[in-house]
Amino acid sequence: MDEQPASLTWRPLTVEDAKASADLLNAIETADRIGENYTEEDTLQELIDPYADLERASLAAFDGDVMVGYMKVRHKPVAEEVHRVFLDGGVHPDHRRRGIGTALVAAGVAAAEVVHARHHPTLKLVVDVHKVEHIAGVPELVRSHGFTPVRYYQYLEHPLGDAVPSVTIPEGLRAEPWSERNDEEFRSIRNSSFRDHWGSAPMPVDAWRNKITNQTFRPEASFLLREVADGTAVGMLVTMHWEADTAATGTREARFMLVGTLREHRRRGVAGALVGHALRAVADQGYDRAGVSVDSADPFGSTGIFEKAGFTPTVRHVRWALEV
Repeated sequence: MDEQPASLTWRPLTVEDAKASADLLNAIETADRIGENYTEEDTLQELIDPYADLERASLAAFDGDVMVGYMKVRHKPVAEEVHRVFLDGGVHPDHRRRGIGTALVAAGVAAAEVVHARHHPTLKLVVDVHKVEHIAGVPELVRSHGFTPVRYYQYLEHPLGDAVPSVTIPEGLRAEPWSERNDEEFRSIRNSSFRDHWGSAPMPVDAWRNKITNQTFRPEASFLLREVADGTAVGMLVTMHWEADTAATGTREARFMLVGTLREHRRRGVAGALVGHALRAVADQGYDRAGVSVDSADPFGSTGIFEKAGFTPTVRHVRWALEV
């Protein structure tokens, strides 16, 4: 491993770093090919995350005006028994194997302890790192800091076109697109249906607006299923789209970011109907492909629902965890 360049400067991230962050992440994409491209608006959205404490829990390395590495920690607004914080980061391909990643991971773990002490000091702390499986050097780096793999997430894709069939909504239910009027029902279903998913926590309104209904949200391709008889909302699907991905690849992908069914309404075909309905919608709207990430150990059969709808696996992500 080479030594860190003496010319590097280190400081916390700020909202003014959106362009430098996007430039760094796009440089990382050219080397790692993980399917993630960014605009300045995309990275700004992450920097203004209400649960990312940039002053106390972020660090960036600069070579002149160029950001060559970063880390930031996102804490959970709500936690029970275990507080899982998310440590994200990366190093420019031209500056790897110089100790920058090692310094950033160490700083990230220390920062996680700081925000944990401020927000959930009585709970157990676990630091999570989520990375695509094939990135060279990541397993060695995180293992050297004590992280171990605890979960795997499979990304699946579905090509779109005239071959996508229309889907019949189960009897007694009707589909409706997202609107300001039903937005809170979407969020409520997400929180209720994800309550028994591994590592999940309720999403407050500010987090929902930052992470979901932002500039990448596609309301015309996001749907709610509702009981015809009494109007109860029973399931929802949220679609997002990154313009930067289309600009980089020429492919318009609709990403099904959230799919949830209330526990008492499962096994009625709600999730399958939502997926099929959304596939037909995004095909009609001119998307080239649909994508979704699924927990490989999900006990609710999500992988089977998507495979039945015609999705096939591509890359896999690993969730690494460190108990502090």
